Amino acid sequence: MLDSRPLLLATDFPPVRRGTLDILQLSLGYLCNLSCVHCHVNAGPGRKELMTLETIECVLAYVDKHQIKLIDLTGGAPEMNPHFRYLVRAARQRGVEVIDRCNLTILLEPGYEDLAQFLAEQQVVVTASLPCYEEENVEKQRGKGVYNSSIVALQQLNQLGYGRNNELQLNLVYNPVGASLPPPQSSLQADYKRELKTRFDIDFNQLFTITNMPISRFGSVLLSHGEFNNYMDLLKRNFSQANLTTVMCRNLISVDWQGYVYDCDFNQMLDLPLYDGSGSKSHLSELLDRDLVANEIAVGDHCFGCTAGGGSSCSGALND
Repeated sequence: MLDSRPLLLATDFPPVRRGTLDILQLSLGYLCNLSCVHCHVNAGPGRKELMTLETIECVLAYVDKHQIKLIDLTGGAPEMNPHFRYLVRAARQRGVEVIDRCNLTILLEPGYEDLAQFLAEQQVVVTASLPCYEEENVEKQRGKGVYNSSIVALQQLNQLGYGRNNELQLNLVYNPVGASLPPPQSSLQADYKRELKTRFDIDFNQLFTITNMPISRFGSVLLSHGEFNNYMDLLKRNFSQANLTTVMCRNLISVDWQGYVYDCDFNQMLDLPLYDGSGSKSHLSELLDRDLVANEIAVGDHCFGCTAGGGSSCSGALND
């Protein structure tokens, strides 16, 4: 696989410093039941990396010490980590909000038939990937049969109250199919709500538009198709200074499956550790007594992906 990392490290992206730390984004591992083209972590069914119970206990200690308000669970399919339910229960017992970044199809896999019910019981926020409301576009990114499975899973979540009950939040995530910026989030959300309701009687709360990052699997695709430089030019031409104040890395840190810490999930995939001037990795256990407020954040050319156009974060557009 072609590697875009060497092309991203030298950058003129402006400096960014962290504000108050509210969110821990945890990669519970790279094991997944899908292998999506746009996946920036190269997740798939053959991956073996999974966060251990020991590391999860360290996460909970950090949550207690720093009064973290929200845990954002990613993968792979985070639900495939054998300690997923333990972590969710422990976080919810502490009053911490939990987001599950769900690919929807996992809810229909053998052995996960009661997963949707568990998420509802724990009032977990489900943020689900649905790259388009059109079947052709979804399957182009995620594989044959994924669209229909996703629709069935969304209907199952609706039946439990997700997207229809104020206590059960269901959000959808849109990624462009190729090397383009997402359209305006508000207008696309209206399209999603209309089409999904009309066709399948599906309801959801919000749509998040996320720019495809020129790293890992998507970066490799860009390079192999000769589109990498053009895509980077697109991101840089659309840079918006206003988005710097709300980029997600200002109130979030990303923790990999081994417990090492990064300024964001994308930096994690590029092996750019939490910035401390040394270039070495810091483990979460080493940060229990450290205050990260005002720390400089490690940046690269990929950061233009978060600040182009309406901006992009794990909670969608920054300025729409």
